[in-house]
Amino acid sequence: MTQGNALNKVKKLRELTGVGFKDCKQAIDETKGDIEKSIEFLRKKGIAKANKKMERVAADGLISICEKENKFSIIEVNSETDFVAKNDVFIKFAEEISKLALLNSGKINDILISKMKNKKNVKDNLVSIIAKIGEKITLRRSDCFESGKFINFSYMHLPIKKNLGKIGVILCLETKIKKEKLLEFGKQLSMQIAASSPLAIDKDDLGQNILEKEKEIIIEELKNSGKDNKILDKIAAGKLNKFISDNTLMNQEWIMEPKKKVKDILNQVAGKDKLKVKRFVRFKVGEGV
Repeated sequence: MTQGNALNKVKKLRELTGVGFKDCKQAIDETKGDIEKSIEFLRKKGIAKANKKMERVAADGLISICEKENKFSIIEVNSETDFVAKNDVFIKFAEEISKLALLNSGKINDILISKMKNKKNVKDNLVSIIAKIGEKITLRRSDCFESGKFINFSYMHLPIKKNLGKIGVILCLETKIKKEKLLEFGKQLSMQIAASSPLAIDKDDLGQNILEKEKEIIIEELKNSGKDNKILDKIAAGKLNKFISDNTLMNQEWIMEPKKKVKDILNQVAGKDKLKVKRFVRFKVGEGV
């Protein structure tokens, strides 16, 4: 390894770890210029406890869904840019992490200490992939619906590969109707959730603090509108009801038949049987970051 090449590697290692020149040079010398091994060397010495790139914001990436029989998991793996999210290395990493999310029932801490195919745990592989790609990569959030007495469905909006995309939904229904008879409805309802982004299943599931905050915003907005105080309460009530309608799944307009509410379609599909939405999870890449 030439001196110029060694200095370039030292510079890259400093950028990745935030560690001083002397320690980075020692690491490069010890590992014969291998960046990934140099990061491991510094971590083992307790010098590189946190990667410098982890200070940056990662708000792009991919949502990945994994399913086996009736168990479904969903995970968000973040990168800094869409360019990296389309990188084959990142995609393969997200796919393997998705399988671990299913095995670990969506528990991030358990996923991080799980072994990957290369026998290293996820946490160590994150350090390696950051060194290779040059961006902050994080496992942001994950969830899982277990198999059992309920039936589960999923939907990925505009997937780049099977079960990989930017918006994903997993849905849990309580019913005695056979899943085979609900495949189309389960997909359509998951699509509804992906498109309309409800905050809750029904009005009672909306937190009181959310409703109070929205009411406060509405009243302040109306006060500044110059409308007569006598009709402010009536207008505020109407706006609050509209907020509830737009943000609770059961009260939303059914996107495939807007004259009907989701609850009307649910009752229609159920017939004489019980059909209830128990839970849903909707992840959109970078949302809330």
